[in-house]
Amino acid sequence: MSEQRPYHHLFSLSWIDFFRDTSVTVAEEADLSQKQQFIDVVLVRQGTEPIPRRLPDGFEDLTHHNLVTFKSHQEALDGWALCELVGHYVNYRKQTSPTMQDLLPEADFRCYAVSARYPQNLARLGLLTPVREGVYDVKVLHLTVRVIVIHQLPQEEQNARLLLFSAREELLHYAAAHYQPHSPETSTLLLQLLRAYREDPEMKNKLDEFVRETIDEVLNELPRQKLLEKLTDKERLEGLSAEKRLEGLSAEKRLEGLSPDERLAGLSPEELRAAAEAIQRRLQGNGPSAKPQ
Repeated sequence: MSEQRPYHHLFSLSWIDFFRDTSVTVAEEADLSQKQQFIDVVLVRQGTEPIPRRLPDGFEDLTHHNLVTFKSHQEALDGWALCELVGHYVNYRKQTSPTMQDLLPEADFRCYAVSARYPQNLARLGLLTPVREGVYDVKVLHLTVRVIVIHQLPQEEQNARLLLFSAREELLHYAAAHYQPHSPETSTLLLQLLRAYREDPEMKNKLDEFVRETIDEVLNELPRQKLLEKLTDKERLEGLSAEKRLEGLSAEKRLEGLSPDERLAGLSPEELRAAAEAIQRRLQGNGPSAKPQ
């Protein structure tokens, strides 16, 4: 992952999380040429069964291969960006087809452009055709590119994941309150991002540095988490001190399962006398008929 593209990595992770346990796989920064040109996300839909969760606005009609370019609030979605997307489509279609003479049908491919900001340049050129709130179509040659403008999307639950990439305070708060993760691994970074938004309303001003630091932290932690998941309880405890093993346990839990002799083992004569006196006081407090249990 390039250190200059933290938003793009986060954007890809959000799609990986969204399509967890569905027929759609996500290829992050698919390498489309020897010159290291990258498309931000490719959503590959296998089969035709319904996707078991509502898609964000503008993504309802996924086909087999869906190429997605993403522009954060620091970038502009302009004519050149659309030409680049079409170039990626041409290259990707060639690579996924059986041969250059036997290309997969155009209907198997769709192009999407997600932009945090409204693309003013495209609007001035009269290229945007409104579809619904925050969703537009743009004709590029004979292709239709679906454009989704994050800042214009309705504050509805299906859009919460995309609203995480807004630079507007009210949209970020809505996203933090309504985003629903779908997997523990890929959601770690997104959940840390959500916590940061909740704790610091000005987080958007420090997002670049935060995302880079958190990505490194999560990527370093994931191998350790996966290793721990494979360990038995006995293996997890090996090498831990007695203090670490008992950390967080109540006094009752620490003594659970021990016989009376084991509970008293290691006590000094003075501590044993104090324990006996405490037991005697408790028995007397329970009345003359109380018997040791």
